[in-house]
Amino acid sequence: MTNKEIVVSGIRPTGNLHLGNYFGAIKNFVKMQETNECFFFIADYHSLTTHPTPGDLQNNVKQVLIEYLAAGLDPDKATLYLQSDLPETAELYLFLNMNAYMGELERVTTFKEKARKQPDNVNAGLLTYPTLMAADIIIHKAAKVPVGKDQEQNLEMTRTYARRFNNMYSKDFFPIPTAYNFGEQLVKIPGLDGSGKMGKSEGEGNAIFLNDDPKKLKKKVMRAVTDSGPTEKNQEKPEAIQNLFSLMDVVTAPEIISQFDDQYNDCTIRYGDLKKQLAEDMINFTEPFRERIAELSSNDDYIKKVMNMGKEKARESASRTIEEVRQIIGFRKYYSI
Repeated sequence: MTNKEIVVSGIRPTGNLHLGNYFGAIKNFVKMQETNECFFFIADYHSLTTHPTPGDLQNNVKQVLIEYLAAGLDPDKATLYLQSDLPETAELYLFLNMNAYMGELERVTTFKEKARKQPDNVNAGLLTYPTLMAADIIIHKAAKVPVGKDQEQNLEMTRTYARRFNNMYSKDFFPIPTAYNFGEQLVKIPGLDGSGKMGKSEGEGNAIFLNDDPKKLKKKVMRAVTDSGPTEKNQEKPEAIQNLFSLMDVVTAPEIISQFDDQYNDCTIRYGDLKKQLAEDMINFTEPFRERIAELSSNDDYIKKVMNMGKEKARESASRTIEEVRQIIGFRKYYSI
């Protein structure tokens, strides 16, 4: 056991990683693996709540793992594993569900939003998403969980279930996890559609993926939403234009951004030039990821080794917790009769 704080986070295998994933989460994961005991998992169970019949789940999982590794996660420093490789998580999920209540689950914002989006598939897994998330986290007795705004309520539910278990069975057994606050390091990456954040579900043209072909990437950027241009000096930038400048902030040299900002403020800006610059800088930024992804994609033996190593390390942690949970609830007493 280590004295480092335990951190747990996961990502669903429902698409390739994009710049929003990288700057919003994975870049910080890479830092965390140096100072914390980290468990980063691929949430294939969770993916079934919205994609119950995945076309190629195994390859999706493999691709996410490859892109995790390409982005800098190190299997020697962090435990990288597949959620479904831990039957202990499913068992703890069952135990937590026994003390989770319909009323509180139905009030969860993400459940109500997903139920509106998929009215023909309001399944029990969707309803009990917070208990599975809680099981993912507390199976490793995590102290910290890096979460975005959209998951804050679910993390609060995790805290509720950890406290409830402690109060019902064994005081202070589960640590009460808190959000990992990155402060100024937390970067929100906007999409190319003129509003909101970059995401997989907002449409193909909204996100820049780490593995995008340069031609495809440039085409996406050149199609990004703009307006007809500023009509008076030093006017406030509308959201779509500010989004482009926000994207430049993470890939473009400050002096070049300043030039375009000056051009906007004196009404001489040409959006086509700005987009060409942004596309070029994004292509240069993502090139090392593309090269590493290609290298890893051709090395199946290494990917299998990483998966097996992660499975072994994660199960060691999870099996220890679930054995204690069984004893605390009382199941192990049957074996001594």
